[in-house]
Amino acid sequence: MTITMTAQEEEELWDEVAQSVVCDAMLEPFEFTYEMPKQLGKGGSRCIEVHPEISLAIMDYQYHNDVIIGCTECEHPLQFGVLLSGSVIDEYGGKVGEGYTCISGSGIQRQMSLKIPKTRRVGVDIHMSSDVLKTFFPTADGEILPQLRLLAKGDDWQTLIYPETTPIIQGVVQQIINCPYHGITKRMYLQAKVLELMTLQLTPILAHQEGLQPSPRLKSQTIARIHHAREILHSHLENPPLLVELAQQVGISDRTLRRGFQELFGTTVFRYLTDKRMEWAEQLLRQGNITIAEVAHQVGYCEQGRFASAFKRRFGIMPSECLSSKKSVLD
Repeated sequence: MTITMTAQEEEELWDEVAQSVVCDAMLEPFEFTYEMPKQLGKGGSRCIEVHPEISLAIMDYQYHNDVIIGCTECEHPLQFGVLLSGSVIDEYGGKVGEGYTCISGSGIQRQMSLKIPKTRRVGVDIHMSSDVLKTFFPTADGEILPQLRLLAKGDDWQTLIYPETTPIIQGVVQQIINCPYHGITKRMYLQAKVLELMTLQLTPILAHQEGLQPSPRLKSQTIARIHHAREILHSHLENPPLLVELAQQVGISDRTLRRGFQELFGTTVFRYLTDKRMEWAEQLLRQGNITIAEVAHQVGYCEQGRFASAFKRRFGIMPSECLSSKKSVLD
């Protein structure tokens, strides 16, 4: 059986449990534990403040059933995640666990659903403000290194990257889980290990940017299929296929589609789709003979609020302003 819930509903269940947490004398002042809500599963999570702006969660829990969690569009912090067992798969084909880790940049998280099998999940999650990048990896003038700016998108769509898991990464996560120290020494040790884990996850991305590990050249057949995928998106802006479905339609893996699309067009499939939807929406609004709700529905948005937010991020004005400017010209 599969249980479906929203991220807010799940968070409320965890919050109810958190209100009844009893302090454990064995824990440090900078850490606390959560038990998983009994109606969801068993196990729990240990949260540690390793730095005023860095939170580490050590997870070991299991849902009673397979779960699908619906996430709404929202602001998201910078996050590094590794699972030693279990997995999480998003509807666009991204996967954490089973060979892959995850880096979720800060910015606006798109609406998506997450599928979490009922297998035991063991791993770590690191949350932080993108300002931490200025603290640990600054330029000479104290700003974020250019190579890391993709992780700090502000009010733009966040960057999602799924680096492969390596034995070294798994070893560092084990060291974090089994930290042998206490007190301030424990905090110092975990700070160092968190930075080490971030470095290991970022190494292939930075190496690619610096030309140390160039991606293999795409085959001409693969390029043709990725162009075909883009044509399919153009033809179905209002109701596009999921990334996995799109990849199947053109005969390549979703991983090849994600990477190849970025390489050929300099953007993600999702961002490309959103941009084209917004360009279409602007054209409709400029015509002046249609309502905002009608435009939102026509370009594939069920919720007018989400459409308005996406439109403003793209053009810097609300749809109503675009519509009113056309009416002013006509008047």
